Amino acid sequence: MLDLKDVFYFVQVVDRGGFTAAGTSLRLPKSTLSHRVQELETSLGVRLLNRTSRQFGMTDIGKEFYEYAVAALRSAEIAEEAVRQRLTEPSGVIRLTTAVEIAQFALRDLLPIFLNRHPKVRIVEIATDRYVDIVGEGFDLAIRGHTSPLQDSSLVQRAISHVPWYFFAGPKYLEQMGVPERPEDLAQHMAISMVLNGPPIWQLRGPDGEEISMPIEPRFQSNNMVALKEAACANLGIAALPGYICRSELQSGALQQLLPDWMAADARISALIPFRTGLLPAVRSLVDFLSVEIPVITAFDRQ
Repeated sequence: MLDLKDVFYFVQVVDRGGFTAAGTSLRLPKSTLSHRVQELETSLGVRLLNRTSRQFGMTDIGKEFYEYAVAALRSAEIAEEAVRQRLTEPSGVIRLTTAVEIAQFALRDLLPIFLNRHPKVRIVEIATDRYVDIVGEGFDLAIRGHTSPLQDSSLVQRAISHVPWYFFAGPKYLEQMGVPERPEDLAQHMAISMVLNGPPIWQLRGPDGEEISMPIEPRFQSNNMVALKEAACANLGIAALPGYICRSELQSGALQQLLPDWMAADARISALIPFRTGLLPAVRSLVDFLSVEIPVITAFDRQ
């Protein structure tokens, strides 16, 4: 592989009619330019320039090589301009992975707004509830919900939003079973719960920071929040869910919030980025945008 800088020096020498003029223009010693062109000729195994004390010119093969050299340098300039353009203006493809519920309730309306603001950006969103190896599977960004600190220290983590979980139930269920007035009353009710790795349990946090751990025997479990919400709307029991995904059901009366001073979970949404350096403007712009907009989406006033 030829040294592109040697090719550049060769073209400069030809364009300026000799080593002296080229050295003056480039502010390099004539001897340096002569040595670099000789290295180029050695790499190619041919003489490109005729050098005499009275005459300077290209050989026949040197003329042919010059045409290709000019084209190669121009291609390199175009490539450099393209990269530098991407480093100043958001553009290119962002591969994003997130949970199904975050895609459905937090990102659904936001990503089109971002894309309209940045017409040179494209987004490939993979919504899945399985664990994704962000680096191994070639993702630029992950948006994850979590109740405990994320463990992967090799990824850059940025907090996006606070997402409190509360208790909800359908009005007919509450009419039949009664409305719990205290956290302890939940033990007398049917539970609707996320599928957990360990035994099902509700971790309650009170207004003064007090905590209660309550083992439960769920009537219905799922790893899908929409399924849990639908079960609560069907009056099957009490569900612990992120407040913001139940907003429309609260407005319509399909759900009622219970124990509004108590959180069922103190969750977070965070952005995970594979690399600490070389972050493309498109990814940085999207993370900055989501850091502003997702807290608005997930904001929830206790009922």
